[in-house]
Amino acid sequence: MDSDPLTSCPFCDSHVPSSQLTWHANTHFWDFDDVEFDLPPRSLRVPSHFFLILRAFNREQTANGSRSGANCLCDGETSSSDIGECKVNDKVSCLIDSQSRSKFYKVGPGFMVLLRNCLESEVGNSHSILSGYVDHFQCLESEDAGWGCGWRNIQMLISHLLVERPEAREALFGGVGFVPDIPSLQRWLEIAWEKGFDVSGSAQFNHVICGSKKWIGTTECAALLRSFALRARVVDFGPNEPQSVPGSSVDNTRNKASIHNMVKGKDKNGDGYQVLMDFVWNYFSDKISIQFGQQHVVISKKTPLYFQHDGHSRTIVGIQVNHQQKRHLQYNLLVLDPAHNTEALEGSLRQKVGWEKLVKRGMHTLKKPQYQLCYVDPGIASEEETEKLKTIHSVFLEF
Repeated sequence: MDSDPLTSCPFCDSHVPSSQLTWHANTHFWDFDDVEFDLPPRSLRVPSHFFLILRAFNREQTANGSRSGANCLCDGETSSSDIGECKVNDKVSCLIDSQSRSKFYKVGPGFMVLLRNCLESEVGNSHSILSGYVDHFQCLESEDAGWGCGWRNIQMLISHLLVERPEAREALFGGVGFVPDIPSLQRWLEIAWEKGFDVSGSAQFNHVICGSKKWIGTTECAALLRSFALRARVVDFGPNEPQSVPGSSVDNTRNKASIHNMVKGKDKNGDGYQVLMDFVWNYFSDKISIQFGQQHVVISKKTPLYFQHDGHSRTIVGIQVNHQQKRHLQYNLLVLDPAHNTEALEGSLRQKVGWEKLVKRGMHTLKKPQYQLCYVDPGIASEEETEKLKTIHSVFLEF
């Protein structure tokens, strides 16, 4: 008969039989005032993080097949926003179990269905391209008003990935299949930094973002998604000398081949912001591969665009073009703004009243000196490619 091997307790230096580990660990948190002699305690006052620690510890024991000295040991003062001094893999294991689902106002039959209905009901010679499924996440006065728009845009992008891309759903956040709340996303970003993604951007935050109300931007979005081997890309638009956008830390690369593939070019006699509009149109239309036929609205396979500028960020979920006289094209970005109330926006779309002012953004609304976009290409990166994705480069398009 095999003897019961001894296992090290993750909370003390004791070695106990493996079969008794859970019971022994529990005793560290029993209130012995409630314990009757020779009877199990009636009251177990166990810190919430205890189960995460023990689960990660047991997972490591199983994976290694023997006792390991590199246990997921967390400080007794550990809060839900800080797993403690664990190894990266152990932090990931702990976070998969402890992350929380973000609460948001659910729109049925879906936000993009309502938007599509509104666009199809319009009179005139217009064509629109939309992303597939996207949930709207609004900033909440009690949680993140004034600083959380970047995180809300990340949540909108994630909501699309979870529904439209099975490979991303499996890769993201341990395959839990839901959009995490902001504290959980902050912890995932810190893990991405610890893995070596966007080292320079991490340094701007002193490598700490949990509990912070600092603004983030496209590069934080890219670093977070790239840490799950997703191909997140960043594009810069601006004058010849790139200016600083809050939360931005990218290595700007003037990739002229990419520019000519994605953009028709700037009209020297027109508004330079046409460069951005052309990029968005060609992005969603997949370089004009989409055919409208008799339809006024079509669905693109492209992800939404995280749309960043100085002072705010939003999510571009599509684009509309109106064919005016003399072959003049007028573009409208179709935007979901985290600053808008989801329920009010839903009501406007359902009633088809006033929704244009909330969703449409024409070229005349583009007044900032620099803009940034972040999107996600299909597929999962190989291990070698993921290493290269740790450094975030952007394509720079000049206004």
